[in-house]
Amino acid sequence: MLMLGFDGFMGILKIVLVALAAFGLFDAVFRREDAFRAADKQNKVFWLIILGIALVVSLLFSILSILPIAGLVASIVYIVDVRPALRQVSGGGGRGGWGRRRGGSSSDGPYGPYNGGR
Repeated sequence: MLMLGFDGFMGILKIVLVALAAFGLFDAVFRREDAFRAADKQNKVFWLIILGIALVVSLLFSILSILPIAGLVASIVYIVDVRPALRQVSGGGGRGGWGRRRGGSSSDGPYGPYNGGR
């Protein structure tokens, strides 16, 4: 019974590893090459190869080996570090535009400009 629960947990973990690698690879495919250079990150081909290897490794190997863990680290680095830099350079914004007005100044609050109590 305990092993069945452990196998189920490991199966869910494997699905998460594959999903992270697939998301990173899918995102990197549709980013422009010049955005990688402008963000001062490695080039697009580098990230496509790394994320592709991470996806294949997470599909083929057991989660308890070192290779899927390395693939997980590569996927997390792309999603947490590279992707936000690419979005900022490409004009995608930090939060995808949700709850943020276009234009305005840095002193604008949620209900209009902040004037410092004047």
